[in-house]
Formats: sequence, C-alpha cells, structure tokens
Amino acid sequence: MPPQAPAPKAILETALYADDLDAAEEFYGRILGLERIQRVGDRHVFFRCGNSVLLIFNAQETIKPPGNPRLPVPPHGSSGPGHICFAQPRADLLLMRGRLVASGVAIEAEFDWPSGARSLYFRDPAGNSIEIAEPQLWAY
Repeated sequence: MPPQAPAPKAILETALYADDLDAAEEFYGRILGLERIQRVGDRHVFFRCGNSVLLIFNAQETIKPPGNPRLPVPPHGSSGPGHICFAQPRADLLLMRGRLVASGVAIEAEFDWPSGARSLYFRDPAGNSIEIAEPQLWAY
C-alpha cells in the first residue's frame, strides 16, 4: 500500500461558467474589482483573488478537445448556475454591498449566520450564485 498522502491545504483555483465572457469580465473586473490575468477569446477569462484564481469558462468552448498537445487539459464544462463564496471582513463586505447596489446588482439575501458571520448573496450576469462572507463563517 502506498504511503498516506497529506490532504490539500488550499484551493488554488475554482471555476464558474458563463456564455457571455464580455459580461463576466465587466462584472468580475469592474464591479467586483478583481484583477484580470488572462483572456483567451471566447473560451475563458481568469481573475486573481488573493492567492487564488477564479476561472470563468465558456462551457461551449471547454467541452471541445484541447488544441495544444503540450497542454492536454481534458474537456470539461457545466450547465446551470454554480456558486462561489468570496471572503471579506464585515467593513469591506458592507462597502462592497454599496458598490454592488450602486452598479444595479440586486442583493438576493443578506444575513448573519449562527456563528455571527455575515453573508451577502447576489447573481453574476450568467446567473451564478455569488456570496461574500466574513472569513470566520467556517472557523472552528
């Protein structure tokens, strides 16, 4: 039996899917203020978020086999809305709430969890459920 491997310690990247990458780039870049690090046509746009990367893929493009044999990423995709939760301290979360509302983004829900952490829910242009929560939401 092989030796026990340690569990991963962080999420390096996560993906959401959107048909309209221009709208996604506007939303995540201008409204949320994430730094765009790469865009490849209508296939994907990537953003830096702290030490992680948010990948926004067009599922109609990523289900196609890879065109570059040196980067044999398997085809992938998803349908229907996904979910991501960003972490911000309460003061920053409340500032972001104001920025979202000023940009015409509807707030779907906002509440404090039993842990005391505040969460704010809204949708991106593709219909993905976006949450911003205080980092202690999952503290233990």
